[in-house]
Amino acid sequence: MQKKLTITINEEVYEGLRTVIGPRKISRFIEELVRPHVLKSNMYSAYKEMASDQIRESEALEWAEGTIGDIKDEER
Repeated sequence: MQKKLTITINEEVYEGLRTVIGPRKISRFIEELVRPHVLKSNMYSAYKEMASDQIRESEALEWAEGTIGDIKDEER
């Protein structure tokens, strides 16, 4: 079920949304931005699903281990 929501934003931001996103797509755009912040269970299940992907995890580990040496010589 959908609910109607009225929000107030700066005119410049509104025009940017209409230009970049399109006048009939703003609601969906905002919902997709907000959803992960208010429906945490979806985010946790997505992380769990990603972690179960063995190929992705091995590639991520390889990348992380390959970049760890990049910071040891960096001056602070």
